Amino acid sequence: MAMELNGTRRVTPLVRSRFTERNGIISPDGRWLACPSWSATTPSVVVKEGYFTNPVWWGRSYDVSPDGQRFLMIKEGGLDGTAPPVSLVVVQHWVEELKRLLP
Repeated sequence: MAMELNGTRRVTPLVRSRFTERNGIISPDGRWLACPSWSATTPSVVVKEGYFTNPVWWGRSYDVSPDGQRFLMIKEGGLDGTAPPVSLVVVQHWVEELKRLLP
């Protein structure tokens, strides 16, 4: 959906099709909108088993690098790979920390 910010706050759909488009993301250059439900190309396996891809999750469970070459995903935990991870550790500014520890 798009909302006009000119005072009217009118909301209009960006995409209309028979598919459920959700969790779209705007390309880094602002020219494209990518939706996980694109059906215009031949399907291919992008994510193999062992990663969190719950189809009923309302938010994106992944992110794509700005160059489009890598995914950031949550790997499933547990001995058999079915249990959710106990925790997720995100380290920001790790290069600065590394420089501090190893001058």
